[in-house]
Amino acid sequence: MPEVASVLFGREDIRRRIEELGRTITGDYEGRAPVLVSVLKGGSVFLADLMRAIRLPLAIDYMALSRYGGAAESMGRVRIVKDLEEDIGGRDVILVEDIVDTGLTLSYLLSVLRSREPASLEVCTLLDKTARRIVPVRIRYRGFECPDVFVVGYGLDFQERYRNVPDLLAVHDLAALAADPDLLLPYLPELAPEPRRPGA
Repeated sequence: MPEVASVLFGREDIRRRIEELGRTITGDYEGRAPVLVSVLKGGSVFLADLMRAIRLPLAIDYMALSRYGGAAESMGRVRIVKDLEEDIGGRDVILVEDIVDTGLTLSYLLSVLRSREPASLEVCTLLDKTARRIVPVRIRYRGFECPDVFVVGYGLDFQERYRNVPDLLAVHDLAALAADPDLLLPYLPELAPEPRRPGA
C-alpha cells in the first residue's frame, strides 16, 4: 500500500536554505531597514525563521485574506480581512509567502501594496510551484521549486492541522487523508524528554 505522504523537504534542508536567503537579503538591503509583510496563517512560520536570519533592523507586519464564497485559489478572488498596521509608503517592502502557485492572489496583493507607494517591493517565497502558474509574477527570492503536489507542514495546513510539522510533506493520497485526517500524526514533532533535575 503506497504511503499517504512523504518528506519533500526536511527540516535541516529548510533551515540551511533560510539561512542562505537571510544572508542574501542582508547583503541586498545593506544600510536599509526593510518591512517584511506576511500573509496569515501559512507564512507565519517561514517569516519567524527568515527574520532571525536577516542581520538588519527590520519591521514585520501581517495581512489576512479571505476567499469569496470559499473559491479556490485558482480563482484569485480574495478580500483583505486584516490589513497592515504599518505605513509602507517610502519603505522597502518584502512580501514573504509560504507558497506561490497560480500567481493570481500574489498578483492582486502586489497591486494593493504598490498602490501604497513603497520605495521598493520584492517577493520572497519558501515554495515556488511554477507548474501551476497562470499569471507571471516576479519572485526575487525563492526557497525551493515545488512539484505539483499538495504540501503540508512548516506552516502549511490540512484542515487547519499539521502547521507544526517541522518538515514539508508531499501528500500522495489526499482522498485517504481526507477520510482519516489522523494519518499524518506520526510526522508531528516528538516531545523532547524533560531534563533531569540534579539529585532526581
